[in-house]
Amino acid sequence: MAIKGSLKEASLPDVLQLLALGQKTGCLSIADRSNFGYIYFDRGRICYASIVNRRDRLGDILVKNTKISQEQLDAAIARQSKQRDKKLGELLVAMGTITQPELERYMRVQIEEAVYYLFTWTQGTFNFETDVRPEQQDFLVSINPESLLLEGARRVDEWSLIEKKIPSFDLLFIVDKDRLAISESTMTETQQRLLPLLTGTRDIHQLIEDSGLGEFEVGKALYGLITAGFLHRAGKTASPEDSRMTDARVEEHRNLGVAFYKTGMLDEAAREFRRVAELRSGDANALFYIGLVALKQARWREAMEALRLAAEKGGSRPAVLHNLGYAYEQLGRLDEAEAAYGEAATRARTDPRVYLGWGVAALKRGDLVSAGGRLDRAKELFGDKVPAVWYWARALASAAAGEFEQAEELARGAAAAHPASAVLRNNLAVLHELGGDLGQAEELVRAALRDEPSQPQLSKNLGDLCYRASRYDEAWEAYSRAVELAPDLGDDVYFKLGNIAYKRNDRELAARLWRRALELNPGHELVKSNLETLSALS
Repeated sequence: MAIKGSLKEASLPDVLQLLALGQKTGCLSIADRSNFGYIYFDRGRICYASIVNRRDRLGDILVKNTKISQEQLDAAIARQSKQRDKKLGELLVAMGTITQPELERYMRVQIEEAVYYLFTWTQGTFNFETDVRPEQQDFLVSINPESLLLEGARRVDEWSLIEKKIPSFDLLFIVDKDRLAISESTMTETQQRLLPLLTGTRDIHQLIEDSGLGEFEVGKALYGLITAGFLHRAGKTASPEDSRMTDARVEEHRNLGVAFYKTGMLDEAAREFRRVAELRSGDANALFYIGLVALKQARWREAMEALRLAAEKGGSRPAVLHNLGYAYEQLGRLDEAEAAYGEAATRARTDPRVYLGWGVAALKRGDLVSAGGRLDRAKELFGDKVPAVWYWARALASAAAGEFEQAEELARGAAAAHPASAVLRNNLAVLHELGGDLGQAEELVRAALRDEPSQPQLSKNLGDLCYRASRYDEAWEAYSRAVELAPDLGDDVYFKLGNIAYKRNDRELAARLWRRALELNPGHELVKSNLETLSALS
C-alpha cells in the first residue's frame, strides 16, 4: 500500500518514524516544486539518500575532513568523467586514496546531510513505493532514522532563525572589510572559508557550489557573519521587478545547458537547467532537459519525476511523453509506459520513434499482436533508415509468437543492415541454435564476441553452446568471463558453473556456485536438489 501525502499535513520526521516502525523497504520520494529528493529504506533503516541535481558532497566531505586532498579529488572526478558507470567513492577506493571502511563512514555522513537538508522542506509532497531499491547502489550503510530525528529537529529550529536573515538563496552578500579589519572576533573554519567568496557576485546557491559546503553549514556561517555586522546585502541575482534581467539570465542558463547537453557534459547541463527551473519556477523545458540528462545517466526514477512534472507543466508534448514512457519502461512500470507511449502516439502520429517505444512496451507486456502492429508501423515511418533496435524487437516479437521463419528472416536482414551490431548477430545465432544449426550459431557468436568482448550475454551464449556440446573447459571459460562482466547475469550461469565444478570433483566450489544461483532464483528446484544431494554425500 502506497504512503503519500502533503508535507503540510505530515512532517517528514513523522513519515520517517512511520516507515521505521513498519520496517518498510522501498523508496520515499519528496518533491518541492522543481526539487526532488529520495530516501531509500531497507527493513525500516535508511540505506541511501540523494537530492536530484544537488552536487555530490562526498568528495567535499572527504576534503574537509582531510581524508583526501583537493588534487586527489580532482583526479578522481576526471577519471569519473571517462568511467561514468563508476561512483566517485568506488574510484577513490580503487585508486587507493581511501579505504573501504573510510568510504562507508563518510557515505554515512553524506546520507545524513542529505536527510537533514530534506527536513527543512516544509512544502511539497511525499510518496513511498515499496520494494524499490537504489539503482546500482550497494547497501554500504544502515542508519536508524530515529538517530537522525533529534539532530534534524535541532537543525530545523536553527534554520527557522537563519531564514530570518537569509529568506532566499538568490541573495548576494559582500564583506564589510573595514569592520572586519578592526574586529578581534574569532571566525569559525567555515566562515574563514567563505570570506574570500563573499564579493557580492555570488548568490547563496553559488556560494554552496563554489565552497563545496552543505546548505546548513553555509547558512549557519552566514547567519553569524550577518548578525555580527560583517556582511551586507548587495542585491539579488534575479529581481522580480526587473523581468528583462530575469529573462536574460534564464536564456543564458538555458543556452549553456543546451550547449553542455549537446557536447555530452551532462552534469554541467543539469546544473544549468536546474538554475532555469529555480529562476522560472516550473519551467517545463528545463524540467524536460533535466529528465533527458537523468535518462542518459540511467537514473530512471529521477528522469520519471522530472518528465512527469514537465508533462504537467508543459501541456504533455509528444517528446516529453515519449521519454516519460521510456523511463517508466526501464523501471518496469509497463502499464504506465503503455499509457504514456499511447498518449504520445495520439499527438505524434508520424513519429517512428514513438511507435518503436510503444511496440517495445507491448512486447515486454506480452502483447505480441500489438507489438507486431506498432513495430510494423514504425518501420513504415522510418523508411530507409530503420535502426538496429527495431530489428531486435521485431525478430523477438516474431520468435515469441512462434513465427521462427519470419524471425530468422528478420535477423538475417538485421545483420545485413547493421553488420557492426553484435547484439543483432547474437539474435541470429540464438535462432540458429533453436533451429538446430549449432555450428553456425557458434560461428556467429564468436564473431560477435571478437567485435564486442565486453558484452556479457555473448559470453554466456557461447558458454551455453560449449556446454551443450560437452566442451566443459571452454564453457567454464566463457561463463566465467560472463559473470565477471555481469555478476548478476542470471542463476542459469551459476547453476552450470556449479555443474562443471562438480564434474571436476570440486564439491566445495560447486556448492558455493549453486548457492549463488539460489540467491538469484530461490525457486530453482534443480539447484535445491543438487545441494541436497551434495549435503547427503558429505
